[in-house]
Amino acid sequence: MASSVWNRLWDMHDETKALVLFRPLQWLQKNRKDSLQLKESQIEHDVDLADEMDEAPAEHANRVKSGPGGVEEGEPREYTQRQLIGLFLGPILFLLMILAPAPAGMAPSAQKMAAVALLMATWWMCESIPIPATSLLPIALFPLLGIMHTKAATAPYASHLIFLFMGGFIIALSMQRWNLHRRIAMNIVKAVGFSPGRLIFGFMSATAVLSAFVSNTATTVMMMPIGLAIITHVVDEGKKEGLDKTIDFSPEKFAFGLNLMLGIAYSASIGGMATLIGTPPNTVLAGYLQKTYGYEITFAAWMKVGVPLVLILLPICWIWLTKIANPMKLKKVPGGRDLIHKELREMGPMNAGERWTSLVFALTALGWIFRKQLGFMFSDPTLITDATIAMTGAILLFLIPISLKRNKFVMDWHWATKMPWGVLILFGGGLAMAAGFKQTKLADWIGSQVSLLDQAPVLVLIIAVATLIIFLTELTSNTATSAMVMPILAAVAIGLGQNPLLLVVPAAIAASCAFMLPVATPPNAIVFGSGYVTIPQMAKSGFGLNIIGIVVT
Repeated sequence: MASSVWNRLWDMHDETKALVLFRPLQWLQKNRKDSLQLKESQIEHDVDLADEMDEAPAEHANRVKSGPGGVEEGEPREYTQRQLIGLFLGPILFLLMILAPAPAGMAPSAQKMAAVALLMATWWMCESIPIPATSLLPIALFPLLGIMHTKAATAPYASHLIFLFMGGFIIALSMQRWNLHRRIAMNIVKAVGFSPGRLIFGFMSATAVLSAFVSNTATTVMMMPIGLAIITHVVDEGKKEGLDKTIDFSPEKFAFGLNLMLGIAYSASIGGMATLIGTPPNTVLAGYLQKTYGYEITFAAWMKVGVPLVLILLPICWIWLTKIANPMKLKKVPGGRDLIHKELREMGPMNAGERWTSLVFALTALGWIFRKQLGFMFSDPTLITDATIAMTGAILLFLIPISLKRNKFVMDWHWATKMPWGVLILFGGGLAMAAGFKQTKLADWIGSQVSLLDQAPVLVLIIAVATLIIFLTELTSNTATSAMVMPILAAVAIGLGQNPLLLVVPAAIAASCAFMLPVATPPNAIVFGSGYVTIPQMAKSGFGLNIIGIVVT
């Protein structure tokens, strides 16, 4: 039993990493293998190539039992040096903080809270135990250390914002179940055009639109094979036309392939900024502000910030890649139009699952955007939040039948269990930490210690925060970093007499701007595995985008 529980924790750890952390490449390879095996029973189980999140059902054959390195069941679980260092460093920092004399003005409870924060931050960054397990520490440590009651410590794990994200996950899974996301992507590419630059922009636009509602990782996993098919087709047709005399089609030197792969990865990260459910740091920010200050960021309110950012960053990213960082010699895409049209023809007309999912998704999105305007329809509109709308849409998918004789509905629990539950627990841990900062007044103490910064211009502070977060998230989890720094930055802003939004919003946005390294974010690692991107190429292209991200933020 203990071994089974431990293995399940590592499985949840991998689910979380697949959205927010390092090395998802082995996860992508596993899903490719699983999808081929599952395709044989596609008619019975309605499973398609979009089985990106298949971690939950234990009954699946050949399931990967993964530990810290994603190894197969039965293989030794290799514990890395970084994990081992963090395993001991975390408790050492915890004990030093507990046993050291309290700094002037810091209450004993705040000192204990600081110790817990040091322990969680160390284990989050070093992955010494599964990320979701680290996120559960407040439930055990807060009552044991006298920080807060168990009821108060567990409440953040059931925040309405967690259910907002859960509803979004279920709708996204329905899109993947019926392959709706692939149809959307193909039609966007078809609409934009087929010259090299336009084709890349079409892929970037499709990826950005999808990643606003589907996880960045799942979107990249879906778009990369389509992109690789285009590249292979272009190379084959280009050689037939004799273009290889002037253009080097080798994977490491083919600029079109490089830009298409990087464009998919970067636009997945950029597109996630558009909505609250697009990327975890956005939800962490909203949850922290709601829990700490009672300030609600609605879905529509965030889109007023996020959508303009995407509309600015996406074209800049496209121009940077195709015109400056990696200019292309290819002037036309031989056969590109034919390949896209062939893909669409093979899909055929929309099936019932696609139509119903499209309708529910559209109604849910409209509900998020126009919630306040639709308040007249309800007896007490103040009771309705974006989470209400998300869960209503999700539940509808379970109620709409496709075939009653076959007991088939638009959504079923087999698909719902593919949800990355570890990410939801991570959100809860971040919210619990924020609650602890507030309860013990640790945030107030931090704010009172920043008097040395009160002479610094606000713009300098914002730039410093954006720079720190952008380059920190090249090596650490975007979500864990956001959960760790939000209480600190808010306290700093208040200590300087500024609105907390001034620092925490740029921090959330900056957390999505990790473009330099494969380990920075899953989309980067996925396209790195394509063979068309080298680390120096990604570092060169990504560094420029990081600087652009700092300026735009």
